[in-house]
Amino acid sequence: MKVYTKNGDAGVTSLVHTRNVPKSDDRIRFVGSADELNSHIGLVKSQTADGQTRAFLEEIQNTLMTIMAGVADPFNQKYKLKEENVSVLEQEIDRLEGLFARRQGFVLPGENPLSAQIDVARCVARRAERALAAVSVKFGTDAGAKKYMNRLADYLYILARYTDDAAAEEQKTVKISAGAAAPESAAQPQVSEALVQEVLKRMGMPGRITLESAKRLIQKVEEEAARRGKKAVIAVCSPEGNPVAVHVMDGAFLVSFDVAVKKAYTSVAVKMSTMELSALAQPGQTFYGVDKMDGGKIVIFGGGVPLKVGDTIIGGLGVSGGTAEEDHSLAEYALSVLHEVL
Repeated sequence: MKVYTKNGDAGVTSLVHTRNVPKSDDRIRFVGSADELNSHIGLVKSQTADGQTRAFLEEIQNTLMTIMAGVADPFNQKYKLKEENVSVLEQEIDRLEGLFARRQGFVLPGENPLSAQIDVARCVARRAERALAAVSVKFGTDAGAKKYMNRLADYLYILARYTDDAAAEEQKTVKISAGAAAPESAAQPQVSEALVQEVLKRMGMPGRITLESAKRLIQKVEEEAARRGKKAVIAVCSPEGNPVAVHVMDGAFLVSFDVAVKKAYTSVAVKMSTMELSALAQPGQTFYGVDKMDGGKIVIFGGGVPLKVGDTIIGGLGVSGGTAEEDHSLAEYALSVLHEVL
């Protein structure tokens, strides 16, 4: 069957129960706007490294298809949205808002390519919402669909601001690492981390460790620690140093929680293991005094390692509970099984 049918050459099309509908009809305008929105969300999805966000965006795309079908076939009950469809969006908005501090006042889009694309999708979502409101006035429409379209634009706004914040934290980490690595006169040009992440995405490789991967890695380390008779706290952080998951084994020292988190943070902040950093932080060495930087979040004893795919850091791991050598050995074990859990 050919792609073109010539049926719409006269400027009309068909809905499920209605033929010869003008293409200027409000229902056709909405379906077109929703289709455009779906494509913009697909572009955002293709540029997003985080697996959880990608899955959520795909769920939104499927819901948009249901709303479009509901406008084309308004008497079909299977195309009606439920309250839980809206609740899922609200819960994700609340989760993202809890991960960063929102800036007050107007926000100018374009701080980074991904958030700019999300903002474009947000604007199209508002246009599609207005088009659905027009359909509702003339033909009536699903109340759940109208609520969903309203929340969807809110979600895309928060996702864009969260993306801005994550990019800013990433740049802050790069600056800390570059400043500690060498004197200004010896500094080398820095490769854009955003460029590295984009290359990884196109290669189908993870740009950052996900919660599920972090939990699997922690489980591996816990099993090995138990085999060695150790009681440890195991922490995994994002490439920006933000905690992803922290696990406390029964009987671990209370202080080990804070130390494990700081080890994971340090490993991504200086882009090396904390055991390596310890040697370089001695008097007269390159990193002497680094543990006084960044508000005491940097530690210089073994147990922290950056998690890498190739040469790119996707997160950090911190282990605390034994001696520096014992913790470092468990961290090295984690590196040996990293590719199994990704």
